[in-house]
Amino acid sequence: MKTTLQLLCFLCCFTTAFAQEIDVSLSMQPNYESTVYYNLDTQAETSFTADAWDIGFLRTSSMSMSIRTNALVDVFEASNNTNDWSAIDVANEANWTKLYNGDTDWTSGSIDSGSASYGWGNYNMANHHVLGSVIFVLKYADGTYAKFINEDFYGGYTFKYATWDGTTWSDDKTETIANSENENNRFNYFSLKNGSKVIAEPAMDAWHLVFNRYYTDIEDNEGNLVKYLVTGILTNSGISVAINDEENDNTDLSNLTYSEDINTIGSDWKTFSMNTYSYEVNPNKAYYIKTESGAIYRLVFTSFEGMSTGNLSFTYEDVTQRLSIDNVNESISFGVYPNPTTDKKINLVYDVNALTSSNNEVAIYALTGAKVFATSLKNNSGFYNKELQLDNLQSGIYILKFTSGNTSTTKKLILN
Repeated sequence: MKTTLQLLCFLCCFTTAFAQEIDVSLSMQPNYESTVYYNLDTQAETSFTADAWDIGFLRTSSMSMSIRTNALVDVFEASNNTNDWSAIDVANEANWTKLYNGDTDWTSGSIDSGSASYGWGNYNMANHHVLGSVIFVLKYADGTYAKFINEDFYGGYTFKYATWDGTTWSDDKTETIANSENENNRFNYFSLKNGSKVIAEPAMDAWHLVFNRYYTDIEDNEGNLVKYLVTGILTNSGISVAINDEENDNTDLSNLTYSEDINTIGSDWKTFSMNTYSYEVNPNKAYYIKTESGAIYRLVFTSFEGMSTGNLSFTYEDVTQRLSIDNVNESISFGVYPNPTTDKKINLVYDVNALTSSNNEVAIYALTGAKVFATSLKNNSGFYNKELQLDNLQSGIYILKFTSGNTSTTKKLILN
């Protein structure tokens, strides 16, 4: 009787909030002409012309510097001797070193991977500037080139460049972009080809996902990693993602953890089928996305049409409340979704740092206090998503109790 009263008291005090599933269709346009930024909180979609910029300069700190390049442009280190500037010859391209942006964070640019101490330059003890010592060449899809050297960094970037039209280099041009420009953005962008500054991203806090093209490591037929231009999704800094393969009820994710690598979602959520000559997405692969605000979204891709249209679609929902991730103790978080459930299937989600007790159980109680279901859980650390099939239970309201050792938490469970 005491147990029943405790359960009923819990129900009276329990409130829940349920999120709506959101279907999204967006387009990178034919030939992936657009880069698309998406905000999961506001559903805001912002597009920029993909090839409108060549160079991106990190501007978030006077002590941090990084120079990224557009993945649609090939980038080479042509010389580490500034005296070679006037002698750069595109006929020597085969002798240049090709460089790539990093794809796990936003602060590892292709220009940063040059041969100088800071990739493109060296620190000057006399004036505390970083002075350029490496000459880079950018090669465009139309066969033209631009040579570039970042001559100075001190609260901003001063760089020199010239363009090659197929027969000769243009006159040298020098530009300075201060970090104080576009204070809400992560990068300041510039088009060497057009000789102009470019806005190519939303404010830093206005997006979570960007749909674009970038280079990543792909294993070839011989098992070697090669750089390959892919179309996929990178995440904003501060976002973490866990991947949950939910196919065939195989939801044991003991080796899966959240990652802050910006390429965690990446490009392999779709594959090209040689049978249908079209792309297929995996509807059983779910991405759990934690934002800096603490919100948790569950996202599943539903279609991808490839280069012909650039169209893709996905569905997502805010599962922060539906998961009701509770801190059972300092080592364990636990949640359940969907709740309510219409097919009597639920998923248990628990993120465990040190689940070592031999008594780890989820039990379901009727409002009478009778235990109607119980299952044990793994006792090793990891991120788990375990599906429960509750067809044997009648529709109604139940209490779900998660227990680990001497600690426990309870949730109201609704089976429709």
